[in-house]
Amino acid sequence: MKKNWLCRLVPGAENPENPHVRERCGAFAGLVGICCNLLLFAAKLIVGTVAKSIAITADAFNNLSDAGSSVVTVVGFKMSGKPADKEHPFGHGRIEYISGVVIAFVILMVGFELFTSSVSKIFAPEEMQSGTLAIVVLVLSMTVKLLMGLFYRSVGKQIGSTSLMAAMTDSISDVAATGGVLLSVVVFQLFHLNVDGYMGAVVAVFVFVAGIKTLKDTLGPLLGQAPDADLVRCIREKVLSYDGIIGVHDMLVHNYGPNRWLASLHAEVSAGEDILKSHDLIDTIERDLEHELNVHTVIHMDPVETDNERVTELREMVQRIIQGIDPQLSFHDFRIVDGPSHTNLIFDLLVPYGLLDKRKKLEEEIEQQIQAVDERYFAVMTVDTSFTGEV
Repeated sequence: MKKNWLCRLVPGAENPENPHVRERCGAFAGLVGICCNLLLFAAKLIVGTVAKSIAITADAFNNLSDAGSSVVTVVGFKMSGKPADKEHPFGHGRIEYISGVVIAFVILMVGFELFTSSVSKIFAPEEMQSGTLAIVVLVLSMTVKLLMGLFYRSVGKQIGSTSLMAAMTDSISDVAATGGVLLSVVVFQLFHLNVDGYMGAVVAVFVFVAGIKTLKDTLGPLLGQAPDADLVRCIREKVLSYDGIIGVHDMLVHNYGPNRWLASLHAEVSAGEDILKSHDLIDTIERDLEHELNVHTVIHMDPVETDNERVTELREMVQRIIQGIDPQLSFHDFRIVDGPSHTNLIFDLLVPYGLLDKRKKLEEEIEQQIQAVDERYFAVMTVDTSFTGEV
């Protein structure tokens, strides 16, 4: 297979799932960001000082903050690449998310400082010095920032990095912000109308919005957001593809850094099957999931009666009742306990988050409809919710 441009620059980049390769790619992207942003900072600071433009100077310090963010990115990749140890048995991958949060706060602080400085310039404007040098530097800056954004996007997608995707968002917003600064310079040169302070404030708003988006994107994994829907679907479909697996439920998927997933789930097997054969099947599925999807999985084996006609009939009855009440509802772990005067129908009811406020009403309706079939039937329900974002 032909190597892409990143593979030619970083040895082994054709295998981004490898933690060491991923670390090198991320650190390389961070170093590129440091060099480019420091050069842009120096150029804009000189031009901004000569032209007496708060907007250009503000844009310069925006680039300096980006250089600092790139330093955090490099450090984050180096630290997240450390192997698991006694104190951190799941590795150090979440450090990359923390570095993304740090980047976001740096961006927010810069945005706030730029806004206050710009507002003061609106009320106390300073005469600008026009010149084509400022225009040339700003156009060059926009070009460099656009290329950097595309670069971050390419590397971020290849190695699955939220911090690099955050850097991409910041770079693209910088293009728009610098465009505003360029507009203020052109307006002054053509019409001698000083809108420097106003454009500085616009730059600050762009910076602040980018910081909010970056913070939102990087805080999600730390707070325990639902796993990627495609990954959940792949795990479910993979487990159900094996002969002998009847159903899957109670799935939990945890993220401990990019491409570091741990999962647990319940797999239903026939109660009439040999237990050693079913256990061997479960072991095989766990190994295959780790090998093919890079997901370390622990599977609980749930025996289900498939040869008992009465249990099957009652399960299908409950299925019809629940689906008739709301198609979003489902159930699992169905079993019955017969007594001399009544029969308990025991199952776990899966209620989506959007219906949790109607939980009591749903339980009552299910109980009423089951007893309407036979007053000797009693529903014994345990309400579950999905931890994978599924309905």
